[in-house]
Formats: sequence, structure tokens, C-alpha cells
Amino acid sequence: MTDRNRLSPGDPAPDFTLPDSEGNPVSLSDFRGQSVVVYFYPAAGTPGCTKQACDFRDNLAQLNDAGYQVLGISPDKPEKLAKFVENEKLTFPLLSDPEKKVLTEWGAFGEKKNYGRIVQGVIRSTFVVDADGTIAVAQYNVRATGHVAKLMRDLKLAA
Repeated sequence: MTDRNRLSPGDPAPDFTLPDSEGNPVSLSDFRGQSVVVYFYPAAGTPGCTKQACDFRDNLAQLNDAGYQVLGISPDKPEKLAKFVENEKLTFPLLSDPEKKVLTEWGAFGEKKNYGRIVQGVIRSTFVVDADGTIAVAQYNVRATGHVAKLMRDLKLAA
């Protein structure tokens, strides 16, 4: 994959409106004036994605206290997201992008290596969008495990 599809700090965050786990539309512009962590993950309910979502859930109070909202986006349909939210007691919105339009626009869908083979898929990625809608942090190919702790350190929220 070329880096031309990727967002960098200083870029305007592409706006989106996607349905949440209950089918309600959520737009990035709804959060203007707040900082938002937007993370893209391959599939609800898989071990890595569950670990990552639970890490965000477990650190949500600290992120919220520091002024950060969290949005998770995957190609899953709202019904699957609703089960994931219920099973894992997730307390932040998960958004559905089955057409992968937003994933592609943010550079979080494309060629990636999977067990040594090049495949098309979701590139696990995390972004921090400033209150004015600008990308502050853009991280591609993040690991599911330990990523939230690293992000918290990067944001100076953890030791």
C-alpha cells in the first residue's frame, strides 16, 4: 500500500456519518469542540479486537476525563456490533462501515500482510482528532494488545 492514502498529523479529518450498534447515525462533526480517538479494527468478537475494545473500555474514564471521546469503526453490521457491545459491556460507540468507505478514506483499508501473504483487509489503525477536526495522531498497523496503554503514554495520560 502506498502512503498517499494515509492521513498524517495536520491533515483535516475526513468527516463521516455511520450507524452505531443501535442503527443511530453518528457523525464525526458531532464531536467538534472535543478531542476524539477514532480507531479502526477488523471484526467485532475476534480475540484481538475484543482485547483492544476492552482496553479502550477499561481506560475510557481516564480518556474522557482528559477530554477524549472514543469511537470504534469496523465493517461489521450494527446487529453484530450490538452483540459485541452487550457481550463485552462496551461503553463507547461502535460504528458500522460495511461498504468500507470511511475505512478506505482514512487509509485503514487496503493491502496488508497477513501471515506473510499480501491481502486486502482492515489495517488496524488509531487516530486522535483535535477539537478543531485536525488529525493530531495517525498510527497505522497498531497491535491489538498493549496499544491503548501506548496511546495513553503518547497522550501523556499514563506513566
